[in-house]
This record gives sequence, C-alpha cells and structure tokens, in this order.
Amino acid sequence: MAALLEVKGLKAFYAKTQVLYDIGFDLAEGGITTLLGANGAGKTTTLRALCNMVRTEGSVRFDGKEIAGQPTEEIVRQRIAHVPEGRGTFTTLTVEENLRIAAYTRKDKQAVKVELDRVFAYFPRLKERLQQQAGTLSGGEQQMLAIARALMLKPRLMLLDEPSFGLAPLIVVEIFKILKRINQEEKVSILLVEQNAALALNLADYAYVLETGRVVMADRADVVKNDENIRKSYLGY
Repeated sequence: MAALLEVKGLKAFYAKTQVLYDIGFDLAEGGITTLLGANGAGKTTTLRALCNMVRTEGSVRFDGKEIAGQPTEEIVRQRIAHVPEGRGTFTTLTVEENLRIAAYTRKDKQAVKVELDRVFAYFPRLKERLQQQAGTLSGGEQQMLAIARALMLKPRLMLLDEPSFGLAPLIVVEIFKILKRINQEEKVSILLVEQNAALALNLADYAYVLETGRVVMADRADVVKNDENIRKSYLGY
C-alpha cells in the first residue's frame, strides 16, 4: 500500500526543551499503525506535532503534500481528525450538539443527517442519549462520542491518543472492535497511541516503538507482538 503519511526528521519542542529527536515513520493508506513506548516516550507529543500543536521542525507529508507548519485548522480541513487523550468532549453540550459542532462548516443539512445516521450505526448508544449532556455520560460513552465526533469530519486519517484510558476492559474491547470496523468499512487510516501494547498490537498492522523521543524499533505488529525481548525491554509485558 502507498504511504498516506510520511514523517521524516521530526523534532518537537516545549518552549526550549526538545522532546522529539528526528522521528521518522510512514503510515500506509488504509492501514493501522501504532506508536508504543513507556510514559514520557513522546507518543502524545508526536500526535500533537502532526497537528502543529507544538513547535516542530522536520517534514510531515500527507497524501504527498507537505503539511508541516500549516495551521491546525488547515490540517483538520485536509480530513485529519485528532481524538486527544481525555476525550475532549464539550461536557456542557448535548451529544447532538457535540456531533454537530464537527460539521458546523457544512451547509448541506441533509448530508449532515446522513453523517449522523452513519455515526449512529457504529455507536447506537449515542443515538439513545442524543439530548443528554455529554458530561453526564459514562467514560466509555464519552470516548465513543469523541470518536464519533471525529468521524463527522469524514476523515481520511484518524489520530487516536489512549482510547482505552480509564475504561473498563469490556468497554475497551467494544471500542476497539468498532475501530476495526471503521478502518475496514470506511477505509479510514488510523495512527494509534496506546499504553496497552498488547491491545494495540492486536489491532495494528505496523508498530513503531519510541523511547525518550526517538524511534528505537519498527516492524510489523505481529513480529513485535511475538518478540519476547522487545516486549520485555520496551513494552513491559
């Protein structure tokens, strides 16, 4: 498969402190790639760097075009959706209002309705809670809402940061099954940051392992999953 996202020599900084050092990786169109590593390895910062939410240097090419340095809103317009850690839902708004915010620039009301129906096919629980305030949803439902809101953008690439964080195991399994469906049925490419390495490797096609802001290992997800030395050295299981 052709590369949809190509990252080369990516550096990132918080004020004067450098936290990413020449990160490089590719993400195949239609594929699922995961970034793994311990807390503080630079995984979340990498997602933020791709969206120009931190100061960066280096090259980020999306669908063959350089996007490094573009404003975050312009990157979103190119159908790159970011689901941040902590979900980022508007807790005082209803489920419906959260979803419609993602489509606020679209004039075709019928098309928005079609998108809502498509989202509810993946997340029927959200349809049941359409007029409920987002802040009163369970943690799992809020995570579903965050992913659903990203889907309203009709993304080509979805950046997911710790979607399992703080959720019960059964809910996590349900959400990861939905992500697999979205990838297969909608052809949405996914870049996944996930602390649960075993879970991420079961979902992903390819994996990059980060340590202190550097890529220290890259291979097919099944290879990483079955390499005991890699698991013990970098993934902690």
